[in-house]
Amino acid sequence: MDGIADMGGAPGWGSMHPPRRDEPVFAEPWESRAFALAILSNRVSGGNLDSFRHALERLDRAHYIDDGYYGRWLNAGELRLLDSAILAPGAVDARARNLRGEHVAEPPVPEPAKPDYPPTAEGTLRSLDTAPVFAVGERVRAKDMAPSGHTRLPRYVRGHVGVVDIIQPAGVLPDTNAHFLGENPQYVYSVRFDSHDLWGTDAEPFELTVELFESYLETTS
Repeated sequence: MDGIADMGGAPGWGSMHPPRRDEPVFAEPWESRAFALAILSNRVSGGNLDSFRHALERLDRAHYIDDGYYGRWLNAGELRLLDSAILAPGAVDARARNLRGEHVAEPPVPEPAKPDYPPTAEGTLRSLDTAPVFAVGERVRAKDMAPSGHTRLPRYVRGHVGVVDIIQPAGVLPDTNAHFLGENPQYVYSVRFDSHDLWGTDAEPFELTVELFESYLETTS
């Protein structure tokens, strides 16, 4: 889906600044707790890496940007708990108000509805008996599509032509894995794009390599 998380290449956000070499992993104590809670929330809700990424991209602007990096992780963890009915809607807000000394009714604990979706193997790499569709050096086009669900196909490469540099091992397809609809492993391709093709003649000259699943690509002929 096209959400706030797909910001790559979008104008209007200013320049990118690399982190300082001495930048701490967690600038404040609450950030480490938020990080741990987000990981725990995804696990207890029966989620996976892709379902957590899908939760991130469903956040609104305030919860994704204004709350900061670890704030968005915490918000996505809460969304995963709501998805699987570990938490009832409004439960966190009600508990926070009560901790502040207010006296509000908290919603009843719902019956959990975690997905019955065990992985077929460890990690995300899988083996395929079929050969890759595309070859190294081949010109390919990223499909111009806007899926309603999760995808790892960036908006800024859709409809553009690049060149296959490397054929990576097959991996679990995020588009279906995020929704617990099957792993559907596919080969992954490192595709090189020219910055001028992506953003026009005024862009800085450089080449960009993007990792794309096989179903994201099509031939240019």
